[in-house]
Amino acid sequence: MSAFRKRGSFLVVLYYVGSFHVLFGYNVSREEQRDLSLNRKWTIQNSNGSLSLPAEVPGCVHSALLKQGFIKDLYFRFNDVAYRWIALDNWTYTTTFSSSTELRAKQRVQLVFEGVDTVASISLNGVVVGKTDNMFRRYDFSVGQLLREGENIVKVSLLSPVVYASERSQAHSSYSVPPDCPPPVQKGECHVNFIRKAQSSFSWDWGPSFPTLGLWKGVHLEAFDVLRLIHLSTVPVYNSSLSQWVVKVEVLVDAVEETKVQVNLSLMELSTEQTFMVVFPSGQSKNTLSLHVNTSNQVKLWWPSGHGEQHSYHLSVRGTMLEGTAILRTDTQVYFRTVELVQEPIAGSPGLSFYFRVNKKPIFLKGSNWIPAHALQDLVSPADVRNLLQSSVSANMNALRVWGGGVYEQDMFYSLCDEMGIMIWQDFMFACAMYPTEPDFIETVREEVVQQVRRLKSHPSVIVWSGNNENEAALATNWFGIPVAQQPRYHRDYVTLYVDNIRAIVQKEDGSRPFLVSSPTNGVESQQEGWVAHDPYDLHYGDTHYYSYSHDCWDWTALPRTRFASEYGFQSWPSFSTLQKVSVSEDWSYGSNFSSHRQHHQTGNQQMLQQAGLHYHLPASADPLKRYRDTLYITQVMQAQCVKVQTEFYRRSKSDVIEGKGHTMGALYWQLNDIWQGPSWSSIEFGGKWKMLHYFAKDFFSPVLPVGFEDQGSLVVYAVSDLSHDLHLRTVVSVYEWSSLDPVCTVASGLVLVEGGSAEVIHKQPITALLAGCGRGSCTRLTCLLTFHLEDVNSQQGPINHLFLSSPKNTQRMLRPNITAEVQQDEMGGYTVTLQSSAVAAFVWLDVGDVPGRFGTNGFLMVTRNRTVTFNPWGPTSTQQLAQALTVTSLRDVY
Repeated sequence: MSAFRKRGSFLVVLYYVGSFHVLFGYNVSREEQRDLSLNRKWTIQNSNGSLSLPAEVPGCVHSALLKQGFIKDLYFRFNDVAYRWIALDNWTYTTTFSSSTELRAKQRVQLVFEGVDTVASISLNGVVVGKTDNMFRRYDFSVGQLLREGENIVKVSLLSPVVYASERSQAHSSYSVPPDCPPPVQKGECHVNFIRKAQSSFSWDWGPSFPTLGLWKGVHLEAFDVLRLIHLSTVPVYNSSLSQWVVKVEVLVDAVEETKVQVNLSLMELSTEQTFMVVFPSGQSKNTLSLHVNTSNQVKLWWPSGHGEQHSYHLSVRGTMLEGTAILRTDTQVYFRTVELVQEPIAGSPGLSFYFRVNKKPIFLKGSNWIPAHALQDLVSPADVRNLLQSSVSANMNALRVWGGGVYEQDMFYSLCDEMGIMIWQDFMFACAMYPTEPDFIETVREEVVQQVRRLKSHPSVIVWSGNNENEAALATNWFGIPVAQQPRYHRDYVTLYVDNIRAIVQKEDGSRPFLVSSPTNGVESQQEGWVAHDPYDLHYGDTHYYSYSHDCWDWTALPRTRFASEYGFQSWPSFSTLQKVSVSEDWSYGSNFSSHRQHHQTGNQQMLQQAGLHYHLPASADPLKRYRDTLYITQVMQAQCVKVQTEFYRRSKSDVIEGKGHTMGALYWQLNDIWQGPSWSSIEFGGKWKMLHYFAKDFFSPVLPVGFEDQGSLVVYAVSDLSHDLHLRTVVSVYEWSSLDPVCTVASGLVLVEGGSAEVIHKQPITALLAGCGRGSCTRLTCLLTFHLEDVNSQQGPINHLFLSSPKNTQRMLRPNITAEVQQDEMGGYTVTLQSSAVAAFVWLDVGDVPGRFGTNGFLMVTRNRTVTFNPWGPTSTQQLAQALTVTSLRDVY
């Protein structure tokens, strides 16, 4: 996504001699603990001392000001601009603590910051112990000699990220590093590429500018006499020549002096145990121990969602010193899986394939792109993360791309993805920009990459690393208007950063999964062209980002038959109940200042209505509030149908190679979630409410799916299957008049073999012949529509799909459906809504306002007189509350 154009957590128990460490989300405890958490109350102060207030750690200045009542809701109306002053000031965090005699007596004491946002000088008792310049790094400083009896004072002096980025840019005087600033429509800050923090924090085309400052992760002291564990990772690797799994157990420690430790590794469920004698030299060292899994046991594999279970095994790590003292006791989970990115010739096509093979099985990636869930990371709750990920799986997704303009997500995110079977495409945090390559910038990036790869490589959910978002494309197609004579310099900088440094580190630290330099990219073809392809959007290679807002989104012939679609999408507005929380009545019109302010994509509001107007009547109620709410609805209808058409095109192209293009093996639409309440490409609103698109995704990502479309006057129906086994399927097509709920006719094809993991044409018929032979031949494209589904010999397979034979705005005899609804509670404590309709109704939308939860289906085509829809609440509610909140809208109700 470009800002400039649109086209189970591990359990670790450590027995050290006096050392303690909380390691990237691991839960740590042990005997004779000598640690001190500083996640307590701090105070913060601005540069001139006019503001001084309590602050929580983890946290940031913005959230502290919010909690103490100095500012209001950051997302309310125009507060993103009103609160710019916060990030333009310098701030100091201060806390005090008492250190025990026992703690001060330890051989070493480290002051550890898990995450500092971003540029800071850190002092203890008036002595500067270190500086930070990277939000994505963990920092620790030796402070044993500075501790004193009684009160100790820690100060973290944070520089304005906006001012710092500007000064770094000015200091880079030899040549510019574009872009300088985001487009004015984003109302953002400049030079974000000069500071290692979330790039979207200075604004993006879907979010506000809140350049945060603070201690966004934990702070603590670690005291030890012998050694401390800095990091533990486990990466299973399959040795095909020996037909054996080997678990690479990597232990990173910091030892006071050379220490010999006997380390025992055990996978009891797999009858596997080995003991190693390890010599840890003084200082930090990394040791990799290879645990060979007993071949007499069959290893149960980790599979992506929809392809199998997510099995894991308990790994025990025990360490004792030579005299028998227990010094290390660690327990963690190990998942076994292999992953390959297959780029090889395709019969009948130039170029190369581009698909992922997990456990030797080709997998079509179905999913979306993940952005930061809040502008203030400390306000992202575990419940928020779980809800978004569960919503992904509930919509039949098996993959998410963690986009490179945000943050490397918290540990719980990846652990939940492990548990749920969600594959992660992990970008490094570089997006839509050129970047400097001064030694200090490269040095901090190198440490960032080392730490993040070590933190994340134990997770089976992470299947690929990607160096950046869209920077190869930006360079190749010259987004920033760099003169031709100067382009080689930027090319060299690109290779220096992403190839010579990031790629080299990743390949050294983790050889178990593929690495891509960019997205989109031509993959190995880009590499052969010097890492920047002439055309990174070449459909014969790699992945593609594709956006087109002016072209009719129903016209599938204009879509790119790519190898892998990693970004595509359309905007919509969130629901009225979501916007109400951050607006007032004067904002509730599509042409209001609020509606314009909230839109960060140039002409985005107009583009939505133009696209919607191609196929739907735009709302025209005389009631301004109804017209506004109907307009929000019609943007969601447009978005859902547009992304449906495109996703179904990609899914049916998995087995096709047409004019050398096709063999599509991934569809990740832009974007899953929202960072605030505003227009965006998301399918889930800020707060977790599903848009119509997300309900559509549940169907168009179904494991078995009928895809129907018109090609040169004929109805063509594909059967798409993600299953491992073959199916014998027929298509059942029903023809309905818009004015009647009784089908005019129903026709069925013969059974056709659909191989597992394929997309096959199983029905083709001229539409004129279908309509002429149906009933009395009274149907026309304007008066009738089609529904279709798949069946085997026993039952329906997959969802019911539909095809409009003309734009809904041109249909004849579309009647108001006069839908009524009755809410009831079922025996299991859930709720149902029973609908009655007097006519065929398109895009039937059920909305219960602020009541948290989701419906079993929504935005659907209703071709029956009665339909019952379930509602799954996410919190306490009642039949009365739901009935009072429920509104039902269909397409015919908005004009």
